This record gives sequence, structure tokens and C-alpha cells, in this order.
Amino acid sequence: MDLLQGIALGILQGILEWIPISSEGQGMLVMINWLGLTPKDALSCSIFLHLGTMSAVLIRFRQDFLRMLKEIDSKQTRIVILSTLFTGITGIPLYLLFRDSFTGGREATLLIGVLLIATGFMLRFKGSGTRGTEDMGLADMAALGLAQGFSILPGVSRSGTTLTMLLMRGFKQDEALAISFIISVPAVLGAIVLDHSIEAIPWTTAAVMLIASLTVGYLTMDLLIRFAKRIDFSGFCFVLGSITLLLTIVQ
Repeated sequence: MDLLQGIALGILQGILEWIPISSEGQGMLVMINWLGLTPKDALSCSIFLHLGTMSAVLIRFRQDFLRMLKEIDSKQTRIVILSTLFTGITGIPLYLLFRDSFTGGREATLLIGVLLIATGFMLRFKGSGTRGTEDMGLADMAALGLAQGFSILPGVSRSGTTLTMLLMRGFKQDEALAISFIISVPAVLGAIVLDHSIEAIPWTTAAVMLIASLTVGYLTMDLLIRFAKRIDFSGFCFVLGSITLLLTIVQ
């Protein structure tokens, strides 16, 4: 991978992270089918790219994180800690299963296509409600964390999964969106440590990928979040997943 390809992947991550179509899945499709990376290397690069958009979240919600550091016993801090623990219950086994099960690009691409279609179905079942952060109980935190763990699979949208879970449990959309982004930070850090993805990428390429995804992610965050609220992306996931499956079958 050269520097221009690294920048392009960073830009792609910075844009796709904020809309529920699985930035990890899209990135892996590009890396496997156009750049010729193995599924394992593509997964590591995709996980590392999230470090840039995670940094954008830290900057955007810096007041929330500073408040959590000062108020360790606050409700928001408990939500982050407990949901992260439950994320590991589903996320770690699924990560190990995907990483060790797919050595060929065709099989990995086929799985991404199937999971994109599954994401499309999931996005059809959004609810709405009036519950806020203060109403979140242990069952809500557990459901949120377990749902987030499934997003380690490429093709499953992390933001779409967590937001849908919260909306189905009756939370207000604005608060659900904020919670979804905040709990992404420890999940991304955990995935990077688990995967050792930083060690797998040359530092020059890693630097440009990080800068590109951070810069583009921060600049586009508010715009694309507003855009995502107005557009039903389930149809997009259906179409892209179906095209991915078709191309895999005819190869």
C-alpha cells in the first residue's frame, strides 16, 4: 500500500464512519478486491483506521470525557464501563472467529455481503421514545454492549447497531446518538490492542491514514450525522450487499 492509497482509505473512513453502512465492511471490500490485501491484513488496517475517527469523537465530545474523568461515579461513566465490558463478551470471540476462519478474499467478501444485507434489515426496525441517559439501567447497558460487540464483523454497522438498539429500547434519538459515539472510544481502543494493528502497518502509511481519517472525520461529522438522520440507509445496504454477493458468485 502506498501513501496515496493510505490517504484514500483514511478519507473513506472519515466519511463512512458517521453513516450506518459499516465503514469497516466498505474499507475491507476496497482493500481485498482492489488493493489485493489478505482478509487478515485488511481487517487490521480497517481497525486501525478507526483510531482517526475515534480521535475525532474525543475532540468533539471532549467535555463529556473530561466530566467522566472528574466524576468517576457518574451515570455516564457507568454506562461506558459496563457497556464496554459487555462489548467484549460478543466482540472478542467474533473477532477471533473471523480473523482465523477466512484466509481467502472470496469467502471474506461473501460474508461482508451477507452482513450488509443483515444490517439493512436491522435498520428497518428503529423505534423512538422519550427515555434519557438517566433512565438507562443494567439491562439497557448490557443490550447496548452486546450489540456493539457484533460490529467487529465487517458489514455490521457499529453506529447503526447501537443506535437501533437504543431506539428500540425507547431512548431519544439525540441522546442515543451521543451515547453511541461515546462508547465507541473504549471499544476502538480495545480492538486495536487486541489486533495489534498498529504493529502491522508501516509508520509512514499509518501516519497518513490516521491524519486523513481524523481530519476528514472531524470536518464531516456534524454534516453527515444530520444527513444520516434524514436518509434511510437500509436500502443502500440491501443493494450493496446484493451486488457484493452477485460479484462473488460470478467470479
